Amino acid sequence: MGKIKLRILLIEDDTIEVMKLKRAISKLEMNHEIVEAKNGEEAIKLLIDNKELPDIIFLDLNMPKINGLEFLKILKKDKVLRFLPTIMLTTSSHRNDILACYDVGIAGYIIKPLNYDHYVEKIEMALNYWSMNELIKAQ
Repeated sequence: MGKIKLRILLIEDDTIEVMKLKRAISKLEMNHEIVEAKNGEEAIKLLIDNKELPDIIFLDLNMPKINGLEFLKILKKDKVLRFLPTIMLTTSSHRNDILACYDVGIAGYIIKPLNYDHYVEKIEMALNYWSMNELIKAQ
């Protein structure tokens, strides 16, 4: 069974974190496409203007202009965009942050581990799961 190539929208204001995700996907030899946005505002413009929507969104919680939770609330109000699987990829392990994201309708919440190998493992698990998920095929 061939692996599905995912189109990933990464919403992250930290250049090092962007590089880390790209490096992890490269290390895993996954051929996914990454589209970047530096903040929620840029991501919304990209989603509205773009004809080709991402299969999955990785989103940081703490960002300038529109934070991750605010972005998620905007996304969930849209009739089409609300179905995009959105995963919080953040350093915040605060219970209130986690519950607030699930309350709005996040598809997953991944806390970035400090250890790079653990980070790669979490990314691999998330991408493998969404590669076989029926929601991706239904869109």
